[in-house]
Formats: sequence, structure tokens, C-alpha cells
Amino acid sequence: MKKMKQLSSTELRQLFLDFFEEKGHKVERSASLVPVEDPSLLWVNSGVATMKKYFDGTVKPANPRIASSQKSIRTNDIENVGVTARHHTLFEMLGNFSIGDYFKTEGIVWAWEFLTSPDWMDLDPEKLYVTVYPDDEEAYTIWKEEVGLEASHIVKEEGNFWDIGEGPCGPNSEIFYDRGESFNDLPEGHEENYPGGENERWLEIWNLVFSQFNHKPNNVYDPLPNKNIDTGMGLERMLSILQDAPTNFETDLFLPIIEKVEKLSGIKYGETVENKVSFKVIADHVRALAFAISDGALPSNEGRGYVLRRLLRRSVMHGRRLSIEKPFLTECIPVVADIMEEHYPEVKQNSEFISKVILNEEERFLETLAAGLERVNEIIADAKDKKQSTLSGKDVFQLYDTFGFPIELTEEVVSEENLTIDYKEFEEEMAKQRDRARAARQSEGSMAVQSSLLSDLTVQSEFTGYTKDETVSTLVKIIKEESFVETVNSGDNVKLLFEESPFYPEKGGQVGDSGLILDNDSNVLAEVNTVKSGPEGQPVHIVTVRKELTADQDYTLVIDKKRRRLIERNHTATHLLHQALKDVLGDHAKQAGSLVEENHLRFDFTHFGQVTEDELAEMERIVNQKIQENYVVETVETTLAKAKELGAMALFGEKYGEHVRLVMIGNYSKELCGGTHVKATAEIGMFKITSEAGIGAGTRRITALTSEGAYQWMEEQLRILNDASKLMKVQSPKEVPSRIKLLQKELKESNQVNESLHAKLANAQADEVFTNVKTVDSVSFIAEEIKAKDMNQLRQLADKWKQEDYSDVLVLGLKDDEKVNLIVSMNQTAVKKGLKSGDLIKHISPFVNGGGGGRPDFAQAGGKKPEGLKDALSAVTDWIEQKNS
Repeated sequence: MKKMKQLSSTELRQLFLDFFEEKGHKVERSASLVPVEDPSLLWVNSGVATMKKYFDGTVKPANPRIASSQKSIRTNDIENVGVTARHHTLFEMLGNFSIGDYFKTEGIVWAWEFLTSPDWMDLDPEKLYVTVYPDDEEAYTIWKEEVGLEASHIVKEEGNFWDIGEGPCGPNSEIFYDRGESFNDLPEGHEENYPGGENERWLEIWNLVFSQFNHKPNNVYDPLPNKNIDTGMGLERMLSILQDAPTNFETDLFLPIIEKVEKLSGIKYGETVENKVSFKVIADHVRALAFAISDGALPSNEGRGYVLRRLLRRSVMHGRRLSIEKPFLTECIPVVADIMEEHYPEVKQNSEFISKVILNEEERFLETLAAGLERVNEIIADAKDKKQSTLSGKDVFQLYDTFGFPIELTEEVVSEENLTIDYKEFEEEMAKQRDRARAARQSEGSMAVQSSLLSDLTVQSEFTGYTKDETVSTLVKIIKEESFVETVNSGDNVKLLFEESPFYPEKGGQVGDSGLILDNDSNVLAEVNTVKSGPEGQPVHIVTVRKELTADQDYTLVIDKKRRRLIERNHTATHLLHQALKDVLGDHAKQAGSLVEENHLRFDFTHFGQVTEDELAEMERIVNQKIQENYVVETVETTLAKAKELGAMALFGEKYGEHVRLVMIGNYSKELCGGTHVKATAEIGMFKITSEAGIGAGTRRITALTSEGAYQWMEEQLRILNDASKLMKVQSPKEVPSRIKLLQKELKESNQVNESLHAKLANAQADEVFTNVKTVDSVSFIAEEIKAKDMNQLRQLADKWKQEDYSDVLVLGLKDDEKVNLIVSMNQTAVKKGLKSGDLIKHISPFVNGGGGGRPDFAQAGGKKPEGLKDALSAVTDWIEQKNS
């Protein structure tokens, strides 16, 4: 039997990348797990997710051959993690991609070479099987004739067609490794007992997708103008084979974490089946948490933040099963960082911040668990009061969904009380939640339907706008209604490409320029509305034609200079703000998007917790200080490596080529950026933050103004202040604060007098109302409308009633404009007879179109039908009679 090559996870990853680098591929670093400019994805969930812009032709890559090891997160079946051998939330996808370059022959032959060549993986060819789409005779022939695979090792599989909706799609070919009869978990003759079936013996290790069709509307499949290759090999799966591990969890990616948990728990991995699951869940989830938080995602109650919160809480609960009662996940983070350091150094660099976030979340959850236990006990007590032996599935689901309280823990507590759970109702609620989640989650995200119009375009258009505001240039292409034309006339809306252009195309958060296209006599021929980026970064001018334009003619291109200057001031201010943000909040605060227009700037960043007014004021002070110090803004064309040596800040989620543009503002800010900027910071004039707020899970947004916008904003604030001065009849705006304090004091004193008068009035009414006691079946009650200031005074009257013990039951109603307030109170005599305030309030509140609830001895409700108050109070008598009958 052939001895298998022994490789570590680091060696396997590097071997794969080295192989495809030798085949002319550009190795790209893993993208952030948080998708950039792709709202269709909650997480980057595959290698191809980061290649969509290349596959649909939106962007043309510098090298059409790309290879990567992409970290990915999938959370559609979290419950299976730890239970099966290969389910993970975080995993790595090794992939090689061809964007309109090589196709099936190279894709298949190179895959086989990497897997079987002694220079590479050196796997036994006899152990390998492949599946192909039945109609894909080309792939079948390549496997059989080019590779030399026997027909018995090639399986035609109907499901081998990759299609996620409109956009590129095509047949695929999967490669399986035969782990041997000892791994066979199905009886002979079972319909899934074959390479390609759902079984443990034949393990899928690689999927080769041949993207050759455009899936168009109405399910039309046309050949792609540019055919692509997309492959994915699971690092964890392949490693389990090389390290002869029963599951992915017994490899060097997970075992060090499991060993750490053994030390923390004092329990050995594998002592029981349940114990194994807990170790695996913790090892898997802590990796996902470390990587996701490192990439800027933070726990919260929505979106990807909710996913992280759920992963963390599952980990804590499984820790409890291993007798770990205190926060412990932070102690696993250094282990994850050490395992992944060579390819993902950012986890170690950010480990202090990751640990801080996780510890904060663990401590909060432990408090939540305590609250959950209290709520469980309340539900149990309520069931016993009602003499029920089964707990409501809805109540148990609320514990699970709202408190994050696992059903297993609820079962444990409930079983001790000899109660059961309505599992059918619980599952119905779970199903509803899954439906809501599916509805909220956008589709995996079809790519745009590929068009060869721009992707085949070889025009190299030079951007001259860094140094020029206008340029004479030749019009090389006119696009009208997705076709190339030679001439366009007045009224046409078209796209234009020139040999060179001063117009900045929209990218990096900076909006595209606007301006004019002129003839030699400065007559306006077209208005440039905006400019977009072509597949190779060419400025594509979106224009409205005013007079005839013809291809291959020279025209004068003039940007709107005033608008550009305003945009530049705002853009440079975002660089200053980015560094000030880190100075004040810490290095964990990362840019998560920006918008730079002429009127304002918007800056999104990752941060857990609120930003205080003092912190905002300090950021604003720093930026204005740097503006006043008039730093020179210098731009340098250099290599990516050199820019990083100089301390350049790379922006969140951006991909950079070998040659980059470094923007330096003195020694204060150094960022990689392709945008346009001022020459010195004094040109910005003034910087003013106008708002700051949370916009999603762990993401916040600052909106700010500079130069003219900031000046106009300040003028408006001064006008408001002057108007306030006149209304308050003070001589100077400086006196406004002291005048407001005086008015507040006077108002407080007036309110106190008012409160006192209302209290006296209410007490006077109470003396009369509390004597109006009625009795039904030995239960004494008071049910009256009363004139009081608000609900607070109703409660005060209820306290007085309770102290004086006027009756067994009290019901008071208050009309307030279009609203009604009701309170119900019961003494212990009434409660012992089985009467509950909450039940009575639920009976009478519908009369006022309201609802409410409360404890057995006190309840309250609100309503919107004042005319129903009389009927509500009258209904008290009937209710008491029914309860006592």
C-alpha cells in the first residue's frame, strides 16, 4: 500500500498556492470575511464570492489566472457543527480561477497533476474517483483520454451543474478520495453507497466548476463570451486525509484548541460521544469568532452580529457541559492565533481586541443565563398554578430566542419539576423563525449577466485628473444602448471612452466627476453627469448629448472645477478623520466604507459600544488642528511592500496590486488611496462633525462637513442662537444658557405646585370613591372613574387603598384626551380565592380597545376608546360573579 505524504495545514496550503503560482497564477491574499460592496452576502462564504466582479466582467483582473486560500463562513446549518465529521462555520477554500483564459483541459489536468504527482500531493490514483455532468461529454473525454482515468472511476451525476440564478453558470466535476471500506457507513447496495453519494467512504475533496453559460431571464442559457474556471478544495477535508484523521477535528487545525479546552475543563476529549461534540463545537466556533472579529464584525442582535452572538453562546453552553462555569473563550484565542499565524498574521495582531470583545460578550451572557433561569422558574410556577403538566412551546422558544437560553438547559430544569415541554409548538416557532431568517437573508447573489461589450474592450484610457482640470482627447468609443456606434445626436444618453481624461471615475468612496465636453470653439457638445470605472479602471463618461459627437474626433474635456475642489477637501478630511478615530478610540476602529461628495462626507467604521460626545469633540479638535498646521499632502507611486514599510494604512476590504498610490499628510496620516486630494490641509478650511450613530451590527457612521459646507452650517447655528436670544429677551447669546437654567427652575417650581394641587384633588376624590364599596359573592370591590393627572397618580391612589384596606378589589379608570388608563389591584384575600389582577385587566381592557397585564396583585392597561370606560368598569361585577360561580 502506497504511503501517504505527511503535511501540516501550513504546508498543504502553501503547496497548493505554490503549484498554481508555477502555472502562472497570481496568488491573492484572503479577502475579509465581511463582504465589501456586496449586500447579497452576509459573509464571504466561498473563494468565488470574492471573484464575482471578475466573473461577470465588471472588473478585468491584472492577471486572468488567480489562486487563493480564502477564509469563509457558512452558518445555514450551525446545529450540525460538532455532530458530523466535516461541518464547520469557518473553513478555508483553496481555489484556482481562470477569467476567460484556460478552460476544462487545463483545469482538469492540473488538478490531477497536483493531487497525484510525486512532486506535489502524491496521492494514490487508484483512490481517486470523479463525477461529471451527464451532458458534459467534453469533461468525460478529458478525464478518460487526457488524464487516463478508467471509466469505472468516472461517475455521471445529474446534480453536477452549478447554477445560482442569473449570471455565469455551468457543469462541474467533483473529485472524491476513497478512504477505504473501514469508513463505509452504508450497507452494500444502498442507493448512496458510491463515489458522489452521501456517505463517509468516498470523501469529496475538490470541485471544478466550468463556467460556460450565461443564465439569462426566462431560464435561457447562452454560451458565455468569456468562459471561466472556478475550483474549490476544502483545506480541512484534504488535511484529514493527509493526517489520517477520522474527522477534520483531529487535524492540526483543531487539536491544539481541543487540548487547551481539556486543560481548562479537566476533562479528556472523547470520554463520551456528547463530550466530543462539545469539544468540537468550541474548537470550531472560537476559530470563527476570532477571524470574524479580527475582520471587523462584532456581536449584536442583528445580521452577522447575531450570528457571532449565537456562536459565542453555543460555545459557552458547551463549556458548561464540560464543567467550565467561568469565561474561558479568550484563553483559546492565542492558540487560534498561533495555528494560523503564518497565513493569517492579523489574528495575532488583533488578538488583544478580539479577546476584549469576547470577554465582554461572555460576561454579558453569563448574566443573561441567570436571568433566563429566573424566567424558567416563573414559567414553571405559572404552569403549576394552572395545574398544567406541559410547558408552552412558545414560552420555551422565547427563552431560546430572547434570552439565548438553550432548550437542553430548559429540559434539565423542567425534568426536575416532573414537567414536559410542548415540543410540537416549540418546533413550529423554530420553523417560523427560520422562515423569517430566510426572508431577511438576501439570496446568495447571482452575478451580473456577463457582457462582452466592456470586458473585451482593450482601450487603455489614461486618467490625467491628478494634475489637469481639462484635456484635449480623442473620443475612441461611443456606447449607446449596449452597442458601439459611430455618431450620436442631441438628446441621446450615452457612454463615452476617451484616450485620456481628467474626469475621476467613481471609486473608493469618491463620487465621479461631472463637467462638460466642448468643441474647439468652446461650444458645449455634451454634459458629463457622472463617471464610472470600466473593467480595467477606464473612466466611462455617462453623458447627455447636446450636439452631434463622432468617434475618432478630438474634443476638450473640462471638469466642474469648483465641485472637484469641494470633493477633494472632503476626501482629504476623511484621511485625517480616519487617523483621529484611531487616536481616540483605538486601532480596532477600522474604516468600513465612505462616501465623499461635494456637499458632505460620510465615514463608516467598526466599533463596539457608543462613541461619547467627548470622544467626538476630541476627534474634531484633532482634525481641525491638523488643518490649521497646514500639512503638505504628498502622493507617491510605489510598491505595496514599500508602502507598508513606510507605515501605510490599507483600507478595509480593499484589494491592492503590486504598484500603489500612497497619500501622506505630513507624518500624521499615510493611506493607500487612488482618489484626488488637496495640496495642503489648510485648503480644507474647517471640519465639523454633524452626526454620529450606529447603522448596523458593530458599525457606526460619522457625517461631517468641510470648507463652505462647514461655514454655512456654523452660520445657521449662529442664526438659531440669535433667534433664541431674542425670544428669551437677553442682550447677548452668552446669556442664553443662564436664562434657560432660570426658566427650568421656574418650570420645576410650577410643576411641583401643580403636582401638589393634583395630589390634593385626587385624595379628595379618593375619600369619596373609596367609600363607594360594592360586594358580589362575598368579594368587596371598588370600580370607579377618577380624575387624576396621570398613571403615576393612579398608582399612588392604589397604594393608599392598599394601606387602608378599603376592599378586596380595586379598579380605577382615567380618561386623558383620546387615551384611557386602567389599573387593577387585589388584596391577599382576593388572591387566595383565585382572583388575579392580570386576568381581570385582560377581561376589561378590550372595552377600551386596549390591552395589558401584570402580577396577581397588580395590573395595568392602556386603551384608545375613552367612551368604553363606563362599560369596562361595569364588566367588573360580571367577571367576579363568573370567577366565583
